[in-house]
Amino acid sequence: MQSRPADRKRWGDGVNYFEETDACWLGLNRLGALGRMTFSLLGAADDSVTRDPIMATLAQEIGTLVDLHDGALVTDSLSGADVILATQATLADLPVNVAAPRAELIALGTQASHQLTDEGFVVVRHDGATLITALAEHGLLYGYFHLLRHAAAEDAADTVDGVAVENPVNPIRMVNQWDNMTVGDAMGSVERGYSGNSIFFADGQVVRDKSRITDYARLLASVGINALSINNVNVHRAETRLITDLLGDVAEIAEILRGYGIRIFLSANFAAPIELGGLPTADPLDAAVSGWWQTVTAEIYRTIPDFGGFVVKADSENRPGPFTYGRDHADGANLLARALKPHGGVVFWRCFVYDCAQDWRDRRTDRARAAYDHFMPLDGQFDDNVVLQIKNGPMDFQVREPVSPLIGGLRGTNIAVEFQIAQEYTGQQRHVCYLVPQWRQVLDFDMHADGTATVSTIASGRANDRPLSGVCAVSNIGDDHNWTGHKLAQANLFGFGRLAWDPALSAEAILDEWIAATFGSNPSVARVVRALMLDSWLTYEQYTAPLGVGWMVTPGSHYGPSIDGYEYSAWGTYHFADRDGVGVDRTVAAGTGYAGLYGSPWAEAFESLETCPDELLLFFHHVPYAHVLHSGKTVIQHIYDTHFDGMERVEEMVQQWAAEQRCGGGAARRRRIPQRVDPPRRATPLRTRVARPDQHVLLPQVRSARHPGAADLLTLPRPVT
Repeated sequence: MQSRPADRKRWGDGVNYFEETDACWLGLNRLGALGRMTFSLLGAADDSVTRDPIMATLAQEIGTLVDLHDGALVTDSLSGADVILATQATLADLPVNVAAPRAELIALGTQASHQLTDEGFVVVRHDGATLITALAEHGLLYGYFHLLRHAAAEDAADTVDGVAVENPVNPIRMVNQWDNMTVGDAMGSVERGYSGNSIFFADGQVVRDKSRITDYARLLASVGINALSINNVNVHRAETRLITDLLGDVAEIAEILRGYGIRIFLSANFAAPIELGGLPTADPLDAAVSGWWQTVTAEIYRTIPDFGGFVVKADSENRPGPFTYGRDHADGANLLARALKPHGGVVFWRCFVYDCAQDWRDRRTDRARAAYDHFMPLDGQFDDNVVLQIKNGPMDFQVREPVSPLIGGLRGTNIAVEFQIAQEYTGQQRHVCYLVPQWRQVLDFDMHADGTATVSTIASGRANDRPLSGVCAVSNIGDDHNWTGHKLAQANLFGFGRLAWDPALSAEAILDEWIAATFGSNPSVARVVRALMLDSWLTYEQYTAPLGVGWMVTPGSHYGPSIDGYEYSAWGTYHFADRDGVGVDRTVAAGTGYAGLYGSPWAEAFESLETCPDELLLFFHHVPYAHVLHSGKTVIQHIYDTHFDGMERVEEMVQQWAAEQRCGGGAARRRRIPQRVDPPRRATPLRTRVARPDQHVLLPQVRSARHPGAADLLTLPRPVT
């Protein structure tokens, strides 16, 4: 191993990643074997470090690692190097005498590089050395973090000669922050945030200390995220000024993100020409409005040359939009797209548009149809730098929904499928709920049932030849020490990034990667954490909202059980339970017609009680409580049993975790995983078989924390035979 060069300290000196916070899956302390190696970062010795921010980041990243473990970093030699990082252009320019010691390694990398796309990388293991090569610097960065993941897992494959080629499947891999500039907002510092306040804003300003933003950029880049919007899609007066008065502060954040290959985006207020520009209108077809956006956008790019563009929520939940002026969403989106086009910018236009003032007695109006009805008629009318951002399901990130039919319907428009890493409806980072299995089901869903158009192939642009496509997700981070409120919730942020890069990765493989990178390679720890997390989404579904019924949450907070909380509201969130049955009739024959929005054979499958999957039954059908599922149980028995099954599984999880804590290392893990979850409380009476459909059934509920003496027993109505 090569001795440390005299100039080594200039790369890593003064850098303290995660100095005040949890390092999540990027802890360097366990990477001693890797950190003691000699790295060669070719090209970093010339002015590329000052010219290219990603090369500067790589030098700093590697320098910090080897400084910690007494390794070495060189920039002008291959001799004695254990790990070499270089773009193909740099390798091609190497003098023959410099390249000679690793000529075969370089040749293998160059041959494999013909398979690369712009962001991809090649990893070659040969004769005891590793080469990471790419077409561009951000590919090298992704390759370096790939190396860290494998080192954390102590992957035996890394000691075997071979060649691996990695290209991201999705061109767009974006995270959306729902951060507000003022805590005084009704939704707090982070809307639907469960991990503390914003790391970007405080007291109406951009934060001065941006060290956590740097750490966050590292986390995102390490799993391949390449775009970040930093403010809430519900843009308030303070955030509206980010595109003008506060642009200098935004530029400082952009500079940090740039070093990690991440383009910055801002959520924009459609009414900004009125609120900031003093215009009397925000009509997208008004020449003055168009001119205002062009002027503002040009100034943004003078300040931030690689600015990504805008994210827009319009005509949704009382946000301003083109409907005010009798225009449609294509008019609104194209207005901003044309202002961004000369600069290479993109507008993400959210499709979460519905009537939020619905009469609950109106059973023909269906919130689930809204996005499809608004946007499907406009297919092909959006400019080529517009991306329609479509939630994975037709409602709002429920524990289970069908895939949005709009994803499969649009053929002539760029799309990004939107997920939610934040656990708004799945336990709010108090409950363990590993969401990657849910996302995998969505991505694997075959919209045409013929293998040509899974959600994954549509989102990536491959199915419809739309290269400006991808996936995005609502973030789950805040300024809590562990970032996500609960240590185990970090797996969802990690998992989204890994799925965005490669949707073919299994939920099990991603979880194993995260466990190894986070907790090390102790098999007993891995076994327990895996057992807790892998099926936790299905467990959460059992004890909250089985059969696709949805919305079993307290209005407003969206936490805690409330059967009828949203039933008589204006939000279109109904289950229509009455004395005879439960569920929403969305059939073509007798209901809202939503089932018919899917292509064949799914339209027919969802339409029929005989073929509708049990897990979505109450989403598509209103059925008697005595309706017999494919499992052989009645609906009411299934609801009854699954709540107990879920409760019993949670008790098992608590016992498994307690047992693990009694083993070595438990105290350290307890410090890293706060005890945010209350111990389960078993209700009485005990589980009972619902024997006959003409019986009244006494179901238990957990005793109220506020009124522990209350019986809290629920008498269900008699089902129809």
